[in-house]
Amino acid sequence: MEGDVQLPLAVNRHSTLNLQTQVFEQIRSMILAGQLRSGQRLPSSRHLCQQLQVSRITITLAFARLADEGYVETAKSLGTFVSREIPEQALHALRTGFEHTEQPIVSDQFRPDLLKLRSHNLVNARLKRSMIDFWVGRPDARSFPLRTWTRLTTKRLLSAGSALTEYRDPTGFIELRQAIADHLRPARGIIAEAEQIIITGGCQEGLNLVCRMLLSAGTDAIVESPGYAGASYLFESFGAHLHQIRVDEKGLDVAQLPDVTNALAYVTPSHQYPMGCTLPLDRRLELLAWAVKTNSYVVEDDYDSDFRYVGSPLAALKALDRANRVFYVGTFSKCLGAGLRIGYVVVPPAMLPAARHYKALMNNGQPWLEQAVLADFMNTGGYARHLRTIRQHYLGKRDALLRALNCNFGQGRAIGAEGGMHLAWRIPAHLPVAPVIVSKALEYGVGVYDLSPKAAVSPGRTTYAERHLMFGYSSLTEKQITTGVERLAASLRTQGASDMRPIKALSC
Repeated sequence: MEGDVQLPLAVNRHSTLNLQTQVFEQIRSMILAGQLRSGQRLPSSRHLCQQLQVSRITITLAFARLADEGYVETAKSLGTFVSREIPEQALHALRTGFEHTEQPIVSDQFRPDLLKLRSHNLVNARLKRSMIDFWVGRPDARSFPLRTWTRLTTKRLLSAGSALTEYRDPTGFIELRQAIADHLRPARGIIAEAEQIIITGGCQEGLNLVCRMLLSAGTDAIVESPGYAGASYLFESFGAHLHQIRVDEKGLDVAQLPDVTNALAYVTPSHQYPMGCTLPLDRRLELLAWAVKTNSYVVEDDYDSDFRYVGSPLAALKALDRANRVFYVGTFSKCLGAGLRIGYVVVPPAMLPAARHYKALMNNGQPWLEQAVLADFMNTGGYARHLRTIRQHYLGKRDALLRALNCNFGQGRAIGAEGGMHLAWRIPAHLPVAPVIVSKALEYGVGVYDLSPKAAVSPGRTTYAERHLMFGYSSLTEKQITTGVERLAASLRTQGASDMRPIKALSC
């Protein structure tokens, strides 16, 4: 249900405002901004006090003040909802619609006829049935809501009529686009109309759509280093000039952004791929300012932001965008499954006409049935319940991985464990370099991955490539995770790492 969505709230214990006032002001602002709409159910006080690590009375008093001032109303046994008639409703009129005066970046240059194409690797060809594989970005197949999906599919098929035999709107099924817009408001802070959302065949087609609008031979494209190879290779295919910007412990080093114009910057700010760090607010604002100054656009790939385990999620970069410079790319591949091939792009208003035309030229739309069933799944509350369930499952798996790494190695450092479906691990200094570990682990039936193109990342500096490994944990059981790390430790003993902490030397 909507009330199960994590709201991007935060409390500052050093603020002069007390905690209940901080919660009140943030929820009130979300209501007035339209992120929380009339009739929408809020998370329970129990969920909010757990999320914010505050007392139950703090949330209760904040809710009571919201109710006293007319922003929320409570229905016994049902929960707390945004009021049907919100005070200061007229403030919403200040929000602009699709009016936008900035010119889209469209080049009439021809692309080169011959390109040296590269593509990223999504399928692990070396996977064996007996192998414990920490491949990145793969959801747990056992978590797919098969019973509910089957019921909703049957219902849609029985009432399909001509929907399966006629062409539909290439930009996507309008009910799904509206459901996505309704989800993004509270979950990611993005206020967008359904018409701004274009359904694509996963994230990669969304990136292709943006590239067709903005890139041609010689266009400057900024990518993270290390970063997602699927984006870098795609930009190369359009003849773009790549600028690899270093990633540090806070994400993209925005101070290194080049002095260019009419460029495209690709970022993964919520859970940087592959290092897992979260881009802080000051850098987000600096990136947006750079885009305005240089007449450039930013592509925000929010591939696994539904999974946040520590504190509240930051609002999306798109939610901070006041100049309509951000394309927001989302996908259902990580929370449901890549086999559905459903993603989406939130398009800046000025670019909508071009986006609609390019989408129609790329294909005549995604399959109707999957879109319709997903819309029903979201609108009936099943999607929110599914996210809440797998978020807890993945948290248990993440904890199992952290325990196993600490018990068997102790000195390594996990990066990006606050959210997502994978983490990066800085290899202790006494262990071999990453390529050696990858090779030795494979001999013991364990798949771990370094920062190479085979693992769908573009290698940055050699220190990253040699001293970091990636562990995807979402598709494994906790037992498999523990066994896999123990096998990894055993494989490295044969390598002669004499001072490595012995297996189970710590309390595991």
